[in-house]
Amino acid sequence: MKYPNYYLSFLLTLCLSCPHSLLLAQNFPYKAVNLGNWLVSEGWMLPSLFEGIINKDLLDGTQVQLQSTKFQKYLSAEGGGGNIIVANRSSASGWETFRLWRVDESSFNFRVFNKDFVGIDNQGGGNNIVAIANSPSNQETFQIIRNNEDPLKIRIKASNGLFLQAKTETLVTADYQGTSWEESDPSVFNMNIVRTLQGEYQLTNGYGPDKAPQVLRDHWSSYITEDDFKFMSQNGLNAVRIPIGWWMAQDPNPPKPFVGGSSEALDNAFTWAQNHNMKVIVDLHAVEGSQNGNDHSGARDGYVEWGDSFIRQTVSVIEFIAKRYGNRPSLGGIELMNEPQGVNLDSLKKYYKEAYNVVRKYNPNAYVIMSNPLDADSKVLLSFVSGFDKIVLDVHYYNLFSDTFNGMSVQQNIDYITSERAPDLSGVSSTNALSFVGEWTGEWSIQGASMQDYQRYAQAQLDVYSRATFGWAYWAYKCRNNHWSLKWMIENGYIKL
Repeated sequence: MKYPNYYLSFLLTLCLSCPHSLLLAQNFPYKAVNLGNWLVSEGWMLPSLFEGIINKDLLDGTQVQLQSTKFQKYLSAEGGGGNIIVANRSSASGWETFRLWRVDESSFNFRVFNKDFVGIDNQGGGNNIVAIANSPSNQETFQIIRNNEDPLKIRIKASNGLFLQAKTETLVTADYQGTSWEESDPSVFNMNIVRTLQGEYQLTNGYGPDKAPQVLRDHWSSYITEDDFKFMSQNGLNAVRIPIGWWMAQDPNPPKPFVGGSSEALDNAFTWAQNHNMKVIVDLHAVEGSQNGNDHSGARDGYVEWGDSFIRQTVSVIEFIAKRYGNRPSLGGIELMNEPQGVNLDSLKKYYKEAYNVVRKYNPNAYVIMSNPLDADSKVLLSFVSGFDKIVLDVHYYNLFSDTFNGMSVQQNIDYITSERAPDLSGVSSTNALSFVGEWTGEWSIQGASMQDYQRYAQAQLDVYSRATFGWAYWAYKCRNNHWSLKWMIENGYIKL
């Protein structure tokens, strides 16, 4: 049919006057993939990124337990903190676990259960070791000296130049001058590493200000390129979800130890997406104060500290995103926070409302995505979002990380997708908000599954998650572990889109 010129002119005028509503809606539902470990590092996905760090097993947030070799007892923060350090515990748990803050490759602060820091009690000229400081200073800084033959056997030098010793089971002091590594030496401790973190903070602080900038810039320029966007577009994907960290908003000079320049990489992604007819979902993955304590939240030591006192700073990050990218034609949506867990729900709602309003300040039509708290029912935000426009609720579905899936067969995993995930997703979609499965993967708890098993499992998820009205995003595009990598899954015939 041939349309009259005035009709074509009307359509052109409509497109130009309402660019966001037309451009953003055209590809629903999105078939997306997460560009994880690009602008927010996750060590498990690319361990080689951390290989050049000295003492890379002692990064920020590493949890250690220290056993006196003389008494065969563990050091403990009496009462969890705010008191003395003792050496009288036969077994180790929370009070006997210390979280490291890395000062340099061999110097550290020790944070205890109640978040106080271990230090020397200098009152009266004493050298007793206590955990009473709210923040670390020189007297809360210790050097870990590792045994050459057994790096988990250590001695700890205090800021006064003397070594910590378990003088008695109830008295730990910094006044020892010996050099022995004998088991009977009161200054020798066995170090048990309980947990490590490998996120952006650990990476940048581990390399330090001289090396970290080059390491990160080399990574950003090579890990994801325009060729990857070409590959994604040619293989049925029409969007990417890009995790970013709060420090991006302070480019080019973010607070130490973070490295500036990630916004330039995100700029490139928007250009590449436009070149290949794709959309970009910007996901605030790591917020100041940490919203879940995990590596990918930018946490320093794993404590969840995000709350009302961090709302203003976090909203300012969203404003940075909305102002910089709100009018880009390849914008698919702005996600306000990834995977909140352990945060106050009222604080989260207050933040979501303020962040939504700041997005609207720059774009009345951009889709705003609110992540459902991991520790809450998937419908907990339904009534809250009823007053907003162009809202998306993000749920994450993994057949992992829970005892629920231990021992499940291949078929039981597949049945769980259809019997549990499908109705749950349908419930999320039953409001004015669109639904989005922002993370899922082809991996599961089953060992030794065949290629056909993986194909059936992946297809079952695709069948169900394609019902999400906003779409889905696989985790991730690249990963050392093959079944977590959508690129590998596509190239090897495990998934077809």
